[in-house]
Formats: sequence, C-alpha cells, structure tokens
Amino acid sequence: MTGIANLLAATTAFVGSHFLLSHPLRGPLTSRFGERGFLPIYGIVAIATFAWFIAAAASAPGEPVWWVAGQGVWDVATLVMLGAAILLAGSFVGNPAAVDPSLRPRIPAQPRGVLAITRHPMMWAFTLWGLVHAALWGSAANLIVAAGIVVLAFFGSRAQDAKKERLLGENWRAYEAKTSFWPFGAQVARRATWRAVVPGAGVLLGGLVFWLVATGVHGWLGGPVAGPWRWLAS
Repeated sequence: MTGIANLLAATTAFVGSHFLLSHPLRGPLTSRFGERGFLPIYGIVAIATFAWFIAAAASAPGEPVWWVAGQGVWDVATLVMLGAAILLAGSFVGNPAAVDPSLRPRIPAQPRGVLAITRHPMMWAFTLWGLVHAALWGSAANLIVAAGIVVLAFFGSRAQDAKKERLLGENWRAYEAKTSFWPFGAQVARRATWRAVVPGAGVLLGGLVFWLVATGVHGWLGGPVAGPWRWLAS
C-alpha cells in the first residue's frame, strides 16, 4: 500500500470508527456491555486507529504540493489558531458535551466563556485547525489529514447534538436554546450577550500557553515554522 493510499485508509478507519461507535453501534454495544463496558471498547479502537492515522501521516510523501499560502494568510491563521487554542483550553472546564459515563452532565444555567461562544468548543477548535492547515499548505497528505479532522469534528458535533437530544431530552434542548452550534451565533441572534463570551483568566492563560508550545514545536516535528515564531524568524 502506497503512502497516500495508506493515509486514506487510516483516515477512513479513524473517522469512520468514531462515527460508527458513537452512533449506530453505540446502542447495541451499550446494551450488551453497559456504558462502563462500552467505554474501554471505544477507547481501544480510538487509540489503535489514531496511532495508525498518525503513523500514516508521518510516513506519507510530502509531494505534490499544489499551493503554499502567502504571509498575509499565515498572519491570519496565527490569530485563528490562538482562538482555537483558547476554545480547546476552555472545553475542559464544565463542558456538558464532554464524555460522561453517568449520562448526567451538569448543564450550566447561564453558559459563559467558550461555552457562550459555541456549545462545542473542542470540536470547533479541531475544525479550525483543519481548515487553517488546509488553507496554508496544499499537499495531498496535508489535505487528507485536514479533511479527516474537519469531517470528524464538524459533523461529529452535529451528530452529537442529535444524540444528546435523544438521551437528555428537554434538558439538552433548553441548553441548545441558550447557546449556538456556530461560534458567536447566540450573540448574533441576541440569545446571549457579548459580555458572556469572555473566558476566565485561567482559560486564556491555558490557551496562550498551548498556542505557544504547539506552534513552537511545529518546526521541530518537521513542519514549517508557525505561529508567532514565524514573526520572530522573519
């Protein structure tokens, strides 16, 4: 199997297994093994397919490259990735969309911070990551990786809303009415205030640190110099 074919197969397995286990296969498996028995199965499949995905991406050829973005696009991408890092950091704090074996997540009465921006901050962080990387570097391997991440994160979060509505009923629908799938959609629709979107100091600091570290190791991992380090190198 060639490098690109292997990457396509790994991406399909990684993304496809997540959708299958999260939706059509989740019910039968939880009925047989229970929620706590299902989670290890999900974890093993996720780790195995993710390891294949990462190994395939690392060994895929760098050519052909159809485009490389200009400096202006890199500048915008740097700021977008800072926003994505803040979304990711905030997604670990009181996020009712996170995995919860009890199926009784704590839903905030008044969403604030990244949850006021979007009810799926982690998924939007990954979606932005995929879109930014596709825009910056048009190689076959990079586009396959980016497309896989975007499909998993964007459509996975859409499907998660439907699953949460089924499992949590009116509680989740009430949460949806206060929030938005699209970033800042609740503010544009005047269902929430702009003041509510300001994250706490801890989330801002965590996002900033993650952004600096992730972009700092970008070149060390074999990619181009990225983020604010690109500004310093110019």
